[in-house]
Amino acid sequence: MSFFQSQESLTTMEWILRAVVAYFFLIIVAKAMGQRSIAQLRLLDFAIALVIGNIIAHPLSDERLGLKGSITTTSVLVILYIGSIYSTLKWPRIRKLINPEPVTLVKDGEIIFNGLKKARISIDILLEELRKKKAADVKKVALALWEEDGKVSVFLDPKYEPITPSTYNMVTEPFDLPQTIIKEGTIYSDVLKQMNKDEVWVVDKLENLYHTNIKNVLLATIDQKDNLKVFLYR
Repeated sequence: MSFFQSQESLTTMEWILRAVVAYFFLIIVAKAMGQRSIAQLRLLDFAIALVIGNIIAHPLSDERLGLKGSITTTSVLVILYIGSIYSTLKWPRIRKLINPEPVTLVKDGEIIFNGLKKARISIDILLEELRKKKAADVKKVALALWEEDGKVSVFLDPKYEPITPSTYNMVTEPFDLPQTIIKEGTIYSDVLKQMNKDEVWVVDKLENLYHTNIKNVLLATIDQKDNLKVFLYR
């Protein structure tokens, strides 16, 4: 375990061991911090990710720095991070301090200049974000909010919203998520069993409809109505 400690020099194997330990340690850290820190880089998430990245990176490039201290410091930071997350759930004042309120950028088709200044974004960025939401015409926007994670939430004026079946009280079928039965040439027997199918049925369908076999299938899905969708290697 000498590669944990600071040394004048490290062997190639000790460098490799440091990298391996740091890699799996960061995976454990990411798991402990939860999906929130990965999916939504908010103020607290950004700060903790930046600090942890610096703490772990230095011992991986400087043999005079021990890995033990970095792991200990990172562990304490993760505990503080998780404690902060739970604090925001329990105490609204702390939540407001760490997670600020969204900033209004557009309201009733009018651009709120003070909102742009508060969010520190330009007109060009606002228009870019609106285009991403397929809202090129600002006048059609009922409300646009600059969220804490740096994304813009856009709500169109109801009269510009797309027409849906509910608009005319149309009866629709329930949502049916297709199940994967073949992926990259491998058949999923457990899924087939849930769908009351077997491998013989799949092979027969592939031969009759696509003139191919399981090994040539990149992806195949089936829904509750036995609709088979097949994507072959191209």
